[in-house]
Amino acid sequence: MHGAVRPPDGDGFVHDGGLVVGVGVRATATETELLELIRRTLAGAGLPADAVRALATLTGKGGHPAVRAAAAALGAPVIEYPAGALAAVRVPNPSGTVGEAVGTVSVAEAAALAATGGGELLAPKRKTASATAAVARTPHHRNAGEHP
Repeated sequence: MHGAVRPPDGDGFVHDGGLVVGVGVRATATETELLELIRRTLAGAGLPADAVRALATLTGKGGHPAVRAAAAALGAPVIEYPAGALAAVRVPNPSGTVGEAVGTVSVAEAAALAATGGGELLAPKRKTASATAAVARTPHHRNAGEHP
């Protein structure tokens, strides 16, 4: 995760059953556009914004003004993943167009799932003209001796 901001647990994954919002943005994405998309995506799945533990995206997109503003508004860090890591994540809604543009067929869904380390996609990608968002939930920690 070169250039990534790691969640507080330090292992590169978000834990505790919290939510990760995966986001993809074009250069033209605005702060308002992305934040409204995130809020609509969460609300559409009946998920609370205060459960968001991190935003996840493609390496280099974490510095985009819209991503920084959304992270600040949600009080969440941004985790970045290289295209190769995102390409290794199986997603329900791959996009050949995205694959040609950035080297992975998914950014939002793949980043959300990558940051959860085996979590569940709760809200598949939703799009606007310049942004995409998807939401995954992290697995809950298990107690010692507890089996899946």
